[in-house]
Amino acid sequence: MAEINRKELILALIQAGPNPRLAGVDLSALDMTRLMLEGANLRGANLQGSTCRETIFRSTNMTGVDCTVAQMPFADFNAANLLGANFTGANLQGARLAAANLQNAVFNGANLQGADMKGANVNGVKFDERTIWPDGKRGSQSSPANYI
Repeated sequence: MAEINRKELILALIQAGPNPRLAGVDLSALDMTRLMLEGANLRGANLQGSTCRETIFRSTNMTGVDCTVAQMPFADFNAANLLGANFTGANLQGARLAAANLQNAVFNGANLQGADMKGANVNGVKFDERTIWPDGKRGSQSSPANYI
């Protein structure tokens, strides 16, 4: 369970101003729907099972973040650093991953249907046969390089 609740997170974001520091914070199972986290430092944070529908993560540092089974449809990760992030089983339908650093990110069983990956760094991205690609293909029917 998350270290803080939604209200506490919103108050912390207001007080932090631009580029809030949430590195290593446990935000698991927290509802972060439509929050603005642009430029935040979330390095190593735990977002397991969180709900981040339409959440703005533009230009965030999310290196090593655990987003296992997170619900993130239509989230905006434009130009975010997602190096080594774990999206196993995550719902990323319609997410904006354009220009994001996805190097060594894990998408085993993730749903990326309708996601925008244009200009993303996909070197070393891991996926399995349960992964659903932006065009609806599954697993090895495609590869991340087909969408950049």
